Amino acid sequence: MVQPSLFPPSAWTVSEVNRYLRDLLESDHNLADLWVQGEISNLSRPRSGHLYFTVKDESAALRCVMWRNNAQRLSYLPKEGDSVEVHGSVSVYETGGQYQLYADAIKPLGEGALYQEFLRLKAKLEAEGLFDEDRKRPLPRWPRRIGIVTSPTGAALRDMLNTLRRRYPLVEVILAPSPVQGREAPAGIVAGLRDLNRAAVPDVILLARGGGSIEDLWAFNDEGVARAIAASDAPVITGVGHETDFTIADFVADLRAPTPTAAAELATPNRDDLRIDLDEASRRLAQIVQSEIGEQRWRLNELAGRLGRLSPEAHIQRDRQRLDELTRRAITSLTHYFDMQRAHLGAAEQRLTDLNPQAVLSRGYAVVTGADGRSVRSVNQVEPGDALDVRVSDGEFGVEVSGGKPPA
Repeated sequence: MVQPSLFPPSAWTVSEVNRYLRDLLESDHNLADLWVQGEISNLSRPRSGHLYFTVKDESAALRCVMWRNNAQRLSYLPKEGDSVEVHGSVSVYETGGQYQLYADAIKPLGEGALYQEFLRLKAKLEAEGLFDEDRKRPLPRWPRRIGIVTSPTGAALRDMLNTLRRRYPLVEVILAPSPVQGREAPAGIVAGLRDLNRAAVPDVILLARGGGSIEDLWAFNDEGVARAIAASDAPVITGVGHETDFTIADFVADLRAPTPTAAAELATPNRDDLRIDLDEASRRLAQIVQSEIGEQRWRLNELAGRLGRLSPEAHIQRDRQRLDELTRRAITSLTHYFDMQRAHLGAAEQRLTDLNPQAVLSRGYAVVTGADGRSVRSVNQVEPGDALDVRVSDGEFGVEVSGGKPPA
């Protein structure tokens, strides 16, 4: 007998129950990768881009959701009442407490073999790198020649030609006619791409056809067509079917357009845009011309100045200026020399004047000479009774020595 626990188990929260169930479902490998058959009902696609629908049979229904990134890759968009196969994984939507299928692929029931072949080839070419973005080539902005590979009798060709004529009538269009459905279509498409690249050398190629079933579009899921697109020298734009139709050719192409008309639009500029670009180019050209004229005018003035500086007349003018400068310096030097000599002469004259005996006599001094004519400078040179001559400033007179004073 089982004894009841003295401590009853704690209650779970709703979130814990739902999280536990989600972990259980997501850990089941059978539910992580399965296909479910049924009929589509309650289909809705809100602005978010996600798909919400129910798959049902005679006795049960399964809620499904497909996120936008998967929905955008669908080549087939289901409708109410369609019998389909849906691939995905089962989990729990915790907020609503509902389990549902999180779908990543939808295909019409009965097209399973074609779809499996599509997925196989897609995986193979993707592994080889044919879908890589870094190998896709940029489109020319102003194509001069456009090649088209499509049926010569289909509405797609007419729509593309009308679009090209309306948007960019300057472009040359080269058609490589090819069947776009049936057994002959893949070989015709490959030949059209090859011939355009070899003979026409277009700037861009449009590969297009109108809408149809998966069987009608199957030529664009051909491996040979995919490799011919990848090997094309010119970039390729595909416009196959409608917006919801995806083919292998779309993944390999340099650009995928939702329709043939859109492909023609993506390949060409609008002539209104061309007019705007021409106006801008004219404005830039005028600026460049004005700038070049200004630069050449400046260079011409510089060369004229250099020529003027190197001309004989410029040398003569410089020599004349040098001569005037030397003359001015010579006159200044001579004037200074004469002033200096004049100053020296004045100083000498002043010294001579200062040394003139007559000037000394005029100040009251006298010159006394003896009978021998020698100047008497000392009392020892005379004796009483000697006759002396005395010269003063205004004449001479004689004197006789009457007495003497002994020297101090």
